[in-house]
Amino acid sequence: MSAIIIRGGRLIDPANKRDEIADLYIVDGKIVGSKSEIREEFTRRGGKSEIEEIDARGLIVAPGLIDIHVHLREPGFGHKETIESGGRAAAAGGFTTIVCMPNTSPTADNPSTIAWIKDRAMAIARVNVLPTGAISRNLAGEELAPIGHCIQNHEVMRRAVEYARMVGVPVLDHCQDYNLVGNGVVHEGYWSTLLGLPGWPAAGEEAIVMRNILLAELCDHQIHCQHVSAAGSVRLIREARKRGIKISGEVCPHHIALTDEAIQNFDTNCKMNPPLRSQADVDALMEGISDGTLSILCSDHAPHANFEKEVEFDAAPFGIVGLETELGLFIDLLVHKHHQIDIARLIAMYTIAPARLLKIDAGTLSIGARADVTLIDPELEWTVRIDQFESASRNSPFNGWKLKGRAVRTIAGGKTVWKL
Repeated sequence: MSAIIIRGGRLIDPANKRDEIADLYIVDGKIVGSKSEIREEFTRRGGKSEIEEIDARGLIVAPGLIDIHVHLREPGFGHKETIESGGRAAAAGGFTTIVCMPNTSPTADNPSTIAWIKDRAMAIARVNVLPTGAISRNLAGEELAPIGHCIQNHEVMRRAVEYARMVGVPVLDHCQDYNLVGNGVVHEGYWSTLLGLPGWPAAGEEAIVMRNILLAELCDHQIHCQHVSAAGSVRLIREARKRGIKISGEVCPHHIALTDEAIQNFDTNCKMNPPLRSQADVDALMEGISDGTLSILCSDHAPHANFEKEVEFDAAPFGIVGLETELGLFIDLLVHKHHQIDIARLIAMYTIAPARLLKIDAGTLSIGARADVTLIDPELEWTVRIDQFESASRNSPFNGWKLKGRAVRTIAGGKTVWKL
């Protein structure tokens, strides 16, 4: 039998509307209500009262954080990331549950591939890994998978939403109209014109957001728009939510930390999908976070090997790693610098909001819940060092950035899986 007492921290548990200085008690990987329950359990089992005590004074004790948008690359692309290395990166970032995307090889569009990912994660990952299934077979957007790329055929997407409603799961969509985006590699605007790079108009995202709103209303079912980046998308989601439509959106840290000005030196670590956009778009995202239009924070962790990024800008793959920097970036930018939200709201966007969207048993410190806990020092100043990442890849534009706020211990199932 194992027991832990986390003492004197600021316990923030949005699911139970708790925000107080309190101790947290864990027995055999579950949250219990008091130290007396630990002693009773020891007595019942005839054991000795050997308890690990963690001093959390000055720290935030939060439910284990959830990231619903992660690319783990396995199966098929283990040179970029593996389930094992991605799990370590998640733990180092403060995450106890991650949701991995289906663009693997083979594509996660069938029960056998999903089962392989779940079994592999159970055996080797430090954290909980929840695989998603592709909506369309081979991510082609043309034929429904038996259970990503954005579905371009609106009829296929409608049927996918209807089937999802039948089984009670949300639809997560990468909003990209390929006809509008074309061969764009950066935000269409001043910098794309100046640098002579193919432009990616914001309308390429907004058109699919609008499509999703219409289908969410038609089917009366939840559609979640991934990595929202454009001001128009925020406006559309805000207006739809006011009308009670089941639509939601998420934000990645790079879309508020950087603008398209960052591409002026052709740094391929600033090439992501969707692209970095204008300051006006950043301002709209900030407002959307502040007023609750955008309810979830995530990374879109997209690892690539060095040799893949060390090519011409047009030829480089989209994406950056994010699991180990996202919490620090969001605390630094949203809480400390711009005062858009407080730390309790930030934790809610990483716990109760994604747990409710996905209808999973996570993101809470309720008695009897699995002991997934993240300890956070919101005042800790630190510098991003990509050579210290747990991830197998290093493609980050934030190397050398000085941030304020970081996870200092991650506990999954009552076991410390990472400690600063």
